Amino acid sequence: MTRIAVYCGANAGHAPAFADAARALGATLAREAIGIVYGGASRGLMGALADAALADGGEVIGVLPKALSHREIAHHGLAALHLVDTMHERKAKITELADAFVALPGGIGTMDELFEAWTWAQIGIHSKPIALLDVNGFYQPLLAFLRSVVDAGFLKEERLDALLVAPDVGSLVPMLQDALEAPGAHAPPPRYAALTEPSETPAGEAPASTRILP
Repeated sequence: MTRIAVYCGANAGHAPAFADAARALGATLAREAIGIVYGGASRGLMGALADAALADGGEVIGVLPKALSHREIAHHGLAALHLVDTMHERKAKITELADAFVALPGGIGTMDELFEAWTWAQIGIHSKPIALLDVNGFYQPLLAFLRSVVDAGFLKEERLDALLVAPDVGSLVPMLQDALEAPGAHAPPPRYAALTEPSETPAGEAPASTRILP
């Protein structure tokens, strides 16, 4: 495991435990010589994470849309800061650079990044493990909702089970390492094999029923 993508809030949240967990994760990954890829900001949990990792000599790479470089106050002490044009490019670049994903507490931006990474795993764009750092039970309401999604028939139980949940930083890194060493034991195969296997349609040709628009 070379680098972990960390999704977390650009705000610190009300509970001190949130920032404490971000700092603990940053320091732990630095000591384990595992790099961090994150959103590139210097504020909130994002800043706490980056500052703690940098203080312990860790590698921290930021990916930030140019339009947010002032609003989110780009962190200028990083090993590298990629400035991209769009949020889509940001998420794709983070996915390219990371071996696994962790979501700390955060708002709708964190949820957006988490669910896109999870969706990409489901449809076969990547097979990297995804984990929640469940600080103070932050993710329990979301997990309860996702169980109701399984019960309603819109999500496979094994896909939910593949979403790793760690109660603390100490259990998080071993959990991710186990998932990387035995990926088949922790995640179901992608839902759409067409995204991971060669297509039977000759290159450059579309199925006869497909109408290509200019």
